[in-house]
Amino acid sequence: MENKKINLMGSEVVSGYQCKPVKLDPNKPIMHYKAIIYICSDERCAKAGSKEKAQELREILKELNLHKGKNRIKISRSFCQGACRFRQVAQINDRFNIEYNSIWLKHTQKLKKEDWIEIFKLISQNKPLKKYEKFFIPMKVY
Repeated sequence: MENKKINLMGSEVVSGYQCKPVKLDPNKPIMHYKAIIYICSDERCAKAGSKEKAQELREILKELNLHKGKNRIKISRSFCQGACRFRQVAQINDRFNIEYNSIWLKHTQKLKKEDWIEIFKLISQNKPLKKYEKFFIPMKVY
C-alpha cells in the first residue's frame, strides 16, 4: 500500500508533486504568508546559480520552521524577471513590512546557506537587511 502525501493545508498531494492537491477545492483560501521571495529559475539565472534554488531555500525554511505559521516565508520560482545581468536574481515582497516590499537581490548564487538563514530570520523579525545591501538592485524610472 502506497503512503499518501498530505500538504500543509491538509490536502492529499498528486504523486510526484510537492504540494499540488489531488482534489482542487476552489473555495479553499490560499495559505497565509508574511513574505514571498521570487527566485529566478530561467535559463541564464539557473546556469549562474541553481535550477533547484527554490527547493533549496524551501528546505532551509523548513529547518527554521518558517515554512508555516504567521511568519511563513513563501518561495516561488519565476521565469525571467528581465534582470539577467544580475543573475541569479530574487525579489522579496513582505506583506507586512514596507521596507521589504520589492527588494531585488542580485547574484544570489554568492549567498551561502548561512546568509539565507540570516536573511530569513531578519525578515521574520522585521529587521533591516543592512548587511546584504551590496546585493540590492537599485531601480530607476527611465
